[in-house]
Amino acid sequence: MKSVCSFATELFKSRRVHCSAAVCRLQTDMCKELKTPVLRLLPPTCNGPSVENNLTDGAEILRCTVKALKEGRVVAVPTDTIYGLACLAQNSEAIRRTYDIKGRNGQKPLAICVGEIQDIYRYCKVKVKKELLGDLLPGPVTLVFERSDVLNADLNPFTSLVGVRIPGHAFMRRLCQMCGEPLALTSANISSQTSTVEVHEFQELWPKLAVVVDGGPIGGQSRLGSTVVDLSVLGKYRIIRPGCALASTVDVLERKYGLSVQLKE
Repeated sequence: MKSVCSFATELFKSRRVHCSAAVCRLQTDMCKELKTPVLRLLPPTCNGPSVENNLTDGAEILRCTVKALKEGRVVAVPTDTIYGLACLAQNSEAIRRTYDIKGRNGQKPLAICVGEIQDIYRYCKVKVKKELLGDLLPGPVTLVFERSDVLNADLNPFTSLVGVRIPGHAFMRRLCQMCGEPLALTSANISSQTSTVEVHEFQELWPKLAVVVDGGPIGGQSRLGSTVVDLSVLGKYRIIRPGCALASTVDVLERKYGLSVQLKE
């Protein structure tokens, strides 16, 4: 039996194609035909996936996805809540492309996704204890802080705030680590449509994407997305979106750290 950290790679095209050892070498004719590779991760065992010690196939998928991101392209990825579209947050053209693909209102923000808690301090002005970050992340929570000057000014230029995620998903964490910079992240669906928990549900977007990473059906398939909480005001919190982890998040904020609800102005 293969190790739980191994991945299988499959390329789905209009005709059957056998996977090569170098998955990340996207064929020129595929680009011309606007065929998008769908790279499938092996289902995790009860112990969960482990990317840190992955075998060749997993590394190929990661390298392929990183390559596409570094080229300024948009990819689809699994998270711990729903499927997402991702691009490099510091690449302004990639951000514009993401909005175009989704048909998203330009006044609606994109979150950023990083691999480690210490990365948050580079792109956000954090006003809570580091222990609080560790209690909520990685996990299905998006924390909103005041943005730092390091973050691309073209990302959400209409607000001084930014939401940041560290999904509890081994592939996503490793992807962020390998990119070495934040990913802009939004749900993988046409704007105003239902969030997706399987790749076939956003198949109409595939031709516009560089890579689709298929992690299989996601979690409890609640489609609620992450819980979004504003922590930009010292000692206060404000729930922006209840999401799938509201009760546990509020419990941590109030019981353990004594934060109070920020009243609406």
